[in-house]
Amino acid sequence: MEAKKHLTNGKRTMMQKLLYVRKNWQLYVFFLMPALVFTIVFKYLPMGGILMAFEDYNVRLGILGSEWVGLEYFKRFLSSPDFMTYLLNTLKLSLYGLLWGFPMPIILALLLNQIRSVGIKKKIQLLIYAPNFISVIVLCGMVRMFLSPVGPLNQILGTSTNWMTMPEAFRTIYIASGIWQCAGWASIMYTAALSNVSKELEEAAMLDGANVLQQVRYVQLPAIKNIIVIQFILSAGNIMSVGFEKAYALQTEMNLPTSEIISTYVYKIGLLNGDYGYSAAVGIFNSIINVILLLVVNGILSKLNDGEGL
Repeated sequence: MEAKKHLTNGKRTMMQKLLYVRKNWQLYVFFLMPALVFTIVFKYLPMGGILMAFEDYNVRLGILGSEWVGLEYFKRFLSSPDFMTYLLNTLKLSLYGLLWGFPMPIILALLLNQIRSVGIKKKIQLLIYAPNFISVIVLCGMVRMFLSPVGPLNQILGTSTNWMTMPEAFRTIYIASGIWQCAGWASIMYTAALSNVSKELEEAAMLDGANVLQQVRYVQLPAIKNIIVIQFILSAGNIMSVGFEKAYALQTEMNLPTSEIISTYVYKIGLLNGDYGYSAAVGIFNSIINVILLLVVNGILSKLNDGEGL
């Protein structure tokens, strides 16, 4: 009888909530309206631009009035002699960035977790979080100054090398500067997860004679495993989404063989040359590859992680 009474009270409470929402629906619409308008205007309406990838787009005629060309632009891009160069440059930059950049926030979080002094820990966090608030363009300016022929690096090495003109150095510069800027900020979620690790487990491991590495392997890493898996899937799904601003800002005429990626190519073809339909087609191709990679990586990790993925 008590269980039925509790169930009835629960239903009554739910009914009361629904009646309250129905009675005051204007209030909910008022608070949701800015977010809905923003999403519709900036997320859904631009999807109409996808049609440009299948049209000989003319600004005067508009999207609905331009001539339909079907898959012509996709065929043109895939048969381009530079297609493989741009694709491989994008994949290499992203994969190397994932290989070197993804573990760094985890390592930082594990190192921070070993610091017992709250004051020292906060000061270190301030230092490693600060670069995230530097704009990409300012960061690229700093990199150019640091690596210029008269910059600090050449003064230390006693050389006058212009590193920004070296194609073989571009990826290292891009990835290293990205790690310096973003690794600290990306470690926040891992640090937060590690703060919830059972203290009893850590103390039990210490009593059993586990050293620091063993504590990390058997206590701390299992506690953040799910977050690592989710973050890796999301990162792998963005392999083709290399930051356009940074790649373009670090480009020079001499390092184009490795710095020209799909996103910078889309910018040059679309905005500089005015070939909007072709650039839209290349952008869609890029997005399709991202979706495929996301599904593949999610499927693989779901099988390796006992069915747990996104």
